[in-house]
Amino acid sequence: MTAQAIQVRGLEKSYGDLSVLRGVDFDVAPGSVFALLGSNGAGKTTVVRILATLLGADAGTAAVNGFDVAARPADVRASISLTGQFAAVDEVLTGRENLLLVARLRRVRDAGRVAAGLLARFRLTDAADRRVGTYSGGMRRRLDIAMSLIGDPSVVFLDEPTTGLDPQARTEVWNSVRELAGQGTTVLLTTQHLEEAEHLADRIAILHRGRIIADGTLDELRRLLPPAKVEYVEKQPTLEDVFLAIVGDDPADAADDTADADAAGGDVPPTAASAAEESR
Repeated sequence: MTAQAIQVRGLEKSYGDLSVLRGVDFDVAPGSVFALLGSNGAGKTTVVRILATLLGADAGTAAVNGFDVAARPADVRASISLTGQFAAVDEVLTGRENLLLVARLRRVRDAGRVAAGLLARFRLTDAADRRVGTYSGGMRRRLDIAMSLIGDPSVVFLDEPTTGLDPQARTEVWNSVRELAGQGTTVLLTTQHLEEAEHLADRIAILHRGRIIADGTLDELRRLLPPAKVEYVEKQPTLEDVFLAIVGDDPADAADDTADADAAGGDVPPTAASAAEESR
């Protein structure tokens, strides 16, 4: 067994004359979120498909949970889960029925309890018995991730999980990913959204033209650039600033507060004027 949840060394893959991966190397620590960042066509999905045993590499080695993906694919598949770019849910079934179906296919004991637990964990209990066709995009993706956790896989691959989602739904998925990592699940996340990697990842690898050209924490990657320049910019007031500037120091407010407190039989903190009067 290896100390790393995922190890990749010299991974290569070509389709005819097109070289997609040209010697990819990286490690993923257990219980961490690792973001594989790259533009469309960089090779992110190809890496995930090789690690999930869906595709064979031309050269190099890869191991997941200590199992070589080429030599022991069944062991790899038993310990992982893969969520693709689009939610793989049955829209005719309810959310609960989707979870029960996957639990029975994976021969999980007490499927009903497992389904109920995942519905609660991903905040879908109120919609559990509605058809998935009525779910929002964020709800479908949360259900998709919940289905991928049946059987308690130790490694989860999320291949561009927020593709096509609006900002609110994207935030819902981000919260789900954070919860996964918080409970000890190793997450390999592929994305082309810089903000997504910045918000979620413990480590980030940048895949470009089939090679990893940078790998590190966000702070380590920032240090690759020249020191930040200090610039002075004009800061426009917010609406809150405007509101407080207009009403915050109105003496009538203090008088109204005092009258309200007197009517209720309560005390109010002394104003500057009343404090001065008492001191005399």
